[in-house]
Amino acid sequence: MFSSNSQSTLHNPNKDFEVTSPPTDGISSLAFSPRANHLVAGSWDQHLRCWEVACTTSSGQSIPKAGIKYEAPVLCTSWSADGTKVYAGGCDNKAKLWNLATNQLSQVALHSAPIKSVFWVEEIQALATGSWDKTLKYWDTRQSTPVHSISLPERVYCMDFMYPLAVVGTAERHVIIYDLRKPTVEFKRITSPLKYQSRVLTCFPDKTGFALGSIEGRVAIHHVEDKDATSNFAFKCHREGMEIYSVNAINFHPTFGTFATAGSDGAFNFWDKDSKQRLKQFSRASQPIPCAAFNNDGTIYAYAVSYDWSRGSEFYNPGAQNYILLHPTTEGEIKFRTARPKKR
Repeated sequence: MFSSNSQSTLHNPNKDFEVTSPPTDGISSLAFSPRANHLVAGSWDQHLRCWEVACTTSSGQSIPKAGIKYEAPVLCTSWSADGTKVYAGGCDNKAKLWNLATNQLSQVALHSAPIKSVFWVEEIQALATGSWDKTLKYWDTRQSTPVHSISLPERVYCMDFMYPLAVVGTAERHVIIYDLRKPTVEFKRITSPLKYQSRVLTCFPDKTGFALGSIEGRVAIHHVEDKDATSNFAFKCHREGMEIYSVNAINFHPTFGTFATAGSDGAFNFWDKDSKQRLKQFSRASQPIPCAAFNNDGTIYAYAVSYDWSRGSEFYNPGAQNYILLHPTTEGEIKFRTARPKKR
């Protein structure tokens, strides 16, 4: 289906297109520019990398555009709204701005523990950072001190921002919901509907709720307003017999509102939450999928094949390579298949 450098192997059973010059250690973050098919990756090899990519059902390519050394392993990335800058956070407790035009890094935020999540929020012109120091902070990137600093009940494990909705998942299964029109005021706090540790959290495109994935191969579909509680549910995924794997990535398709999950089993699946069905199941890769992303029009699904430490150091193979793969997303595999009720 693709050129010779995309042969079907254990790490690429779906015959997707391989990105050239991938990271040399665990891949922790993938993010597409909102303006172009520019893909950025952060990894444990202490580098940020950016490629220009293209992918169809018959061909694909990736061109390295920029790369820069970081001071520590990178845990998270987020693009600016205009696609000219990338924000990154990592194990040095700092968030930095990567100016792609000048290929320079500058510090824009600081915590007292590693930063697990960063999001640029265009509507309030602020960078949001969530850390293992149990705080959520908002930054005017021109200033050295945060605009707001919010104490949280535990370490930040996952969060997502889609104005005006913001949701933060912490250790001990806390989930805190904010209305960004009042960013320092909790709108609601709940206990995760899942019994095990939160791993990933993503807001619905219509901003009425969020999908939450746990380390125990399960996803919860949860609405913010109590009036929609009857539409809440959870389902099992990323399991093989008695083996249960972490859900590492949840990404909503920007056009159809369906979503993809990816996990430590090395598989990714496409789902429709409204009809409660799996749209397509893909073959498992030989390593976990730690992170993934759709491009801005949903025609490309990028995912990493890389060890995620979900099984501890015992299963770490220092000789294993790391990969970023591009899957050309077709309407037939990602579009919902049944008539949807109209929202009032």
